[in-house]
Amino acid sequence: MTPEQIRALVRTIPDHPKPGILFRDVTTLLLHAEGFAAAIDHLAASVPGRPDLVAGMEARGFVVATALALRLGAGLLLVRKDGKLPGETIAEDYALEYGTDRLTMHVDACTPGATVLLADDLIATGGTALAAARLVRRAGGEIVGARFLIDLPDLGGAEKLKADGIDTHSLLPFEGH
Repeated sequence: MTPEQIRALVRTIPDHPKPGILFRDVTTLLLHAEGFAAAIDHLAASVPGRPDLVAGMEARGFVVATALALRLGAGLLLVRKDGKLPGETIAEDYALEYGTDRLTMHVDACTPGATVLLADDLIATGGTALAAARLVRRAGGEIVGARFLIDLPDLGGAEKLKADGIDTHSLLPFEGH
């Protein structure tokens, strides 16, 4: 499937979570086996080499990261919301499009020197991905890139990641927010 065919599988929900927002819903893409597989194939083809780990951010990022990790032959690193992981964690606060939040990961989830690819369903302002990158770097990992199904370029997140030295690629840009 082409990116445009995959794009047609993403549902847009107007005025969610608040008036004026066009919510790009990937759940309709995930329901389509051929489309989801093709989207992951396209993302995997854009990754040079093989990272040690693919880091997925809660929650839809887990789905994308798991599929990419399997396709790339990499391990899976879960980056969770605060309070969800047992054991010792490190945390990073970050700004969301609609507020603030905190991400955590286990202190031993990423060994020093591990190469890590970030993965999520969507990049908007970049706050979540940058917080995940800071966590990985604090653990001694090396961010080798970031991959997203959807980019909302009007919100500038991908550009922020690139300015931070992160190779960033998204399959489907959607103008507007």
